[in-house]
Formats: sequence, C-alpha cells, structure tokens
Amino acid sequence: MNIKIRAIETEYPENIVNNEFYINHFKEQGKDIHRLLEAFGRKERRIVNNDTDTTLSMGIQASLKVLESANLKGEDIDLIIFSSQFPEYICPTQALIVHNAVKGKNDTIVMDLNVNCLGMLVTLDTASRQLLQNKKLKRALIIGSDYASIHMKRSDELCYPMFADAACAMILEKTDEECGFIDSDYFTDSKKYSAVMYPQCGSSSYYKDTTSYDDMKFGWSECDDDVIDIAVNSINKLLKDNNLNISDISAFCLSQFALPIINGCIDRLRLDSEKVIFVGDKFGYTGTSSPLMAFNDGVKSGKIKRGDYVVFWSIAATRTACSVLYKY
Repeated sequence: MNIKIRAIETEYPENIVNNEFYINHFKEQGKDIHRLLEAFGRKERRIVNNDTDTTLSMGIQASLKVLESANLKGEDIDLIIFSSQFPEYICPTQALIVHNAVKGKNDTIVMDLNVNCLGMLVTLDTASRQLLQNKKLKRALIIGSDYASIHMKRSDELCYPMFADAACAMILEKTDEECGFIDSDYFTDSKKYSAVMYPQCGSSSYYKDTTSYDDMKFGWSECDDDVIDIAVNSINKLLKDNNLNISDISAFCLSQFALPIINGCIDRLRLDSEKVIFVGDKFGYTGTSSPLMAFNDGVKSGKIKRGDYVVFWSIAATRTACSVLYKY
C-alpha cells in the first residue's frame, strides 16, 4: 500500500505583470533593479488586480479543478489540508470553507497548515503519512495558495517584484501500484527567526495608534547565504537513505524563489539541467505552492511521467527546509 498523486491543477490570475512595471516603479525611488530581476530569473508574474480574487478563492477554484480532473466529488475526499502563509481568514479554517465549496461529507478531516513558503511541501508529506497510517482514510485534497503580492511593501525591491499570486491543488490516494510517497528529510535552524516576519509589527500591535500601514506588511531584513548547502545536503541524504542515485531521479522541483538556487543545485549536485524545472520566470515566486507549480508544469508538459522518481525541495523563513521523494 502506498500513496499516489492522482491529479494536480493550478489557479492563478489572468493579469500578467512584466519587469518593466517594477523597473519603472523603483526607478522613481532612485533604485535600479535590472540586475536583481535578471539574477533572480524574473520575466513575468501573475498578480491579482481585482477585489474578488483571494488566497481562499484561488484555493477553492484549484480544488474544484482538480476534483473534476480526477473525476471525483467532494464526498470522495476524507482529508482536506489547506496551506497558506497569507490566509484570507484565520477563523474559520480555509480548509473548512473549501469543504463547503466542494460539498464534502461530514466525516472529513479539515485543517489549515502554515509553514510559510514550505507549507505545501510539508502538507504533501503530512497528508501522505496520515493516509498511510489511518485505515479509515482513502483520499486527501491538499491545497497551497497565497495571495502574496498585496502584503509586500512597495518600497521593498527584494519582495515586491518577486512574489506573485497562485494556488495549487492535488489529490492524493491510496494505491497498490508501485509508485507514490517514499520519504522526506527536514532541516531547521531557528537562530535568525526575526529576519523575516509577517505581520512585521506582530498581530497584537494591529490596533495601536503607533502602528503604520507598512508595519503591518511583510518584513524581510536579511537573505540566507547557505541555502544551496542546505538543499544539497538534504537531497543527498534523502537519496542515500533510500538507496538511490542522482541519475535515478527524472525531475527536480525546487524552490522557485531565485534562479541562483536552481543553478547552484545543478552545479553542486551535477544535475542534468533538463531535469530541473524552473517556472519562476513566468509565474514569479508563488510562496507555499512554489515547488508544486514546477511539478504541475512538468506533468502537463510531459517532462514528468508515471513511474518517474521526483525530488521536491524548498525552504521557508528563517530557516526550515524540506525535501520529499516521490515516485510519480
């Protein structure tokens, strides 16, 4: 018995914003971000530009899409986990509202999960293990969604032009096929926890007269300089623990935050660049769904096929990381 990925779908705004908008925006502030955008591999990103799209609405649409793709109904789902670092609501849970939208059954387990940019990958790991361990559960609907752009300071050249908006949903189910979830590996170093915070002021300061609008937004004060080391060590350990070699892996779906992370892993792990999927140039950085957006692209383009070994890896503030090994 194992857990397979039955289906995957995405949802994102129709509005495409290219680099020129951000270059002109920061030029008015006396900042030149040409090289930064080029280094990060940014070209386009999908950005919400209306009053109706939210983290929740995109998550619901992705969920409805993936159920249709899998030829399933809400009542076929036993577990719903919604991952987001920018939820539309904290109470009730996003998963509860998704349950209502898909007309789920009464004995469904629903929960939200927040591990920031690592969220959907941890959700994939968590849901897979819960399905394996609970004989009452057969299928899970997992969602990763972030309406991130609205929470970025317009004076922040690192975050404002990098983050974008999107949702991804997947159906996981028990199977007797020789495929599915294999293992995961984690890394956490919490010493620099204050380098990235949202809300930067802390929620207890929301209603203070001294709290400014920007104080409530996403705060990023420092970039990690050893991210590639963390990724390389985790992937090597994961493969060694499961008696696999780099050459056995058909696709690597890594964090889409910055192209140097991708290229650094290619160099250090001596990967075939064709096996490493990068979609950050057309979708921007979508936060919690980031590596799964790459996976979706690989599946839909035919780069990833049934029976392929796939390695996922991503990292979240500041710093916890995870790699997951699946046989698709």
